[in-house]
Amino acid sequence: MLHVICYMLHDMKIAIIGLPNVGKSTLFGAITKKAVDCANFPFCTIDPNVGIVEVPDERLKPLSDISHSGRIVPTTIEFVDVAGLVRGAAEGQGLGNAFLANIRDTDAIVQVLRVFKDDDIIHVDGKIDPARDMETINIELALADLAVVDKRLETAGKQLKSQGPLVKGGGGDLSVLVPALERAKASLAKGEPLRNLEWTEDELKAMKSLSLLTLKPMIYALNVSEDQLQSTSWKESISTMYDVQSTKYEFVPICAKMELEFLDMNEDEKKEYLEAVGQERSGLDELIVSAYKSLDLITFLTSGELESRAWTVRRGATGPEAAGVIHTDFEKGYIRAEVATYEDFVAHGGWNGAKEKGKVRIEGKEYIVKDGDVVYFRVAV
Repeated sequence: MLHVICYMLHDMKIAIIGLPNVGKSTLFGAITKKAVDCANFPFCTIDPNVGIVEVPDERLKPLSDISHSGRIVPTTIEFVDVAGLVRGAAEGQGLGNAFLANIRDTDAIVQVLRVFKDDDIIHVDGKIDPARDMETINIELALADLAVVDKRLETAGKQLKSQGPLVKGGGGDLSVLVPALERAKASLAKGEPLRNLEWTEDELKAMKSLSLLTLKPMIYALNVSEDQLQSTSWKESISTMYDVQSTKYEFVPICAKMELEFLDMNEDEKKEYLEAVGQERSGLDELIVSAYKSLDLITFLTSGELESRAWTVRRGATGPEAAGVIHTDFEKGYIRAEVATYEDFVAHGGWNGAKEKGKVRIEGKEYIVKDGDVVYFRVAV
């Protein structure tokens, strides 16, 4: 038996999309601290920019101090900044299919909507209207999915005739897939995203290989000015289409220009700036929290002399599944987990103190990982 010392990275991938000149690349630059071309014309961003951003977690420093860790390793999210979309993209307008292909292999989508006004930055449709922009993009995503669904239904029909409802090897159970696709087609034909429908686990599993865009969680990043951020007037901009207070979608107001300025500030200056504009934390931090919420993710922690580290798993993950995030072999070799809450670990000075106070639990294979659990895996190799 041994403690976990080998690691396998597993970054969640989130696409940043939007019409040209809404501030996508500015936001991406702030998120990843990576300079990208933000010229004032459509399609400046042609190839997707990819960057890894560390997820700030204030729990790691205390863990590191207690364990005298050699390093601190936050969990990460991969952001993909793709070219601006225009009306007709599903039919090949603008960068068309290149845009759509770049977001199929992602876990969630951040759609940037421009709310700020600036006469020096042109809008591709000539006027600032975030509700219209939202509708434009969502319709294009629905049309792109409709084309995929239609094609799969056509091949599924041929499979049913030649092989029957059960097709082994990649086809799955067509008796589940075909009705699901027919329901999806009806929804997409009306421009409605598939995430709004209720799906069974079997249906989602059957459609997974299609990487349907409108099934992915959607977060709306509203690119506002500092004045709009302080006054919350951004809510009025989209109330014509969505009830911001009741919708299940995540809406995050963010001043991308201000976030970019934070890169040249130290933590004290940043805190003072946020207080001046009436914000408790940056828009980027809010965006990350919303991403985790939309993807139903939690963070568990490991801490020792080597490092103190945060790991991402989906809510409801078992002990073996969490161990598998660290290294695939650990899921198979899982024996048990020694677990303390973050609060108990810190309050009692680490593993030894927590054990003396009876605050360390021994968990088997049915253990469901909780956010903030500090875990020491025992595995057989």
